[in-house]
Amino acid sequence: MGAATARRTQRIQSLWSGYGQIVRFELSGAEWSSVVVKLVDARAVPRHPRGWAGDASHLRKCRSYEVERHFYREFSSRCEDECRVPRALHLEGGEGRWLFILEDLDAAGFSERCHRLSDDEMGACLSWLASFHATFLGARADGLWETGTYWHLGTRPDELRAMKDKELKEAAPALDAALNQAKFQTLVHGDAKVANFCFLPRRRREQTRVAAVDFQYVGRGVGVKDVAYLLSSCLDEGECAAQAEAWLGHYFECLSQEVIRRKGEGLLPDWVHPEELEAEWRALYPVAWADFLRFLDGWAPGHSKIHGYSLKMARQALLAVSEGAAFG
Repeated sequence: MGAATARRTQRIQSLWSGYGQIVRFELSGAEWSSVVVKLVDARAVPRHPRGWAGDASHLRKCRSYEVERHFYREFSSRCEDECRVPRALHLEGGEGRWLFILEDLDAAGFSERCHRLSDDEMGACLSWLASFHATFLGARADGLWETGTYWHLGTRPDELRAMKDKELKEAAPALDAALNQAKFQTLVHGDAKVANFCFLPRRRREQTRVAAVDFQYVGRGVGVKDVAYLLSSCLDEGECAAQAEAWLGHYFECLSQEVIRRKGEGLLPDWVHPEELEAEWRALYPVAWADFLRFLDGWAPGHSKIHGYSLKMARQALLAVSEGAAFG
């Protein structure tokens, strides 16, 4: 970084399964007064906290860090303020080790993390997703996951075998195909839980804006995969039942505005129509929930996200698949 000194000031968190850590450094004599360093060392296979360990899990995790490095190097510069991400200042990778030196979003003003969201905060997260999805609508996923999200069927054979819900297990390939064969594809964040959003401090907000981090599972997909996952991360069963439809509408309103703006600027082709995009992705929203529920059933069958609303969405998706519904 060209700094005279670098002082480690905070250990922000350990990485999942003990693959590394994220720390903050203060710099002197450099352009940046502080940076966030993500250091990954995957040369030893750690023990997974839920017991899911082995070659498939390890290789998937290693691939995820290479995907994240590629996203920051080749794709992140396309993200505007509406889908803010940290600037990548230095990237290294190879032989089971990765180093990310990233802009410190705390220093950029996005210093607050939330577990429960106000309406403004939820709206800002969905607006971020809409902007991100519009930005990469139709983009190739070269160097990223061909199918985005960490739970998609192609990388979860162990969890599929462990499933107890036989009907959902049998329908898993059809659900996967419906999502992957949709006409409108974009890049999805792939792990869009509330913990991966950074907020401006509430006491100093003139507007509610967010930035997002953690791009290990970014890849090709339909935007409602991110939307369903975000809602599952911060709404309980009753809140999903009461609020999810309204938040889905907010997302599509933001997405339509972003698509129209980008078409006007010549950034999207004429064949992209917001109404067709919304119709397809709305129909796939229950499928996205069912696809995530399929993963949970095999990975953590007692998980709190397996509740009445998610089961209701899964039933809708299974009925549509059984009837041969055309999702496009």
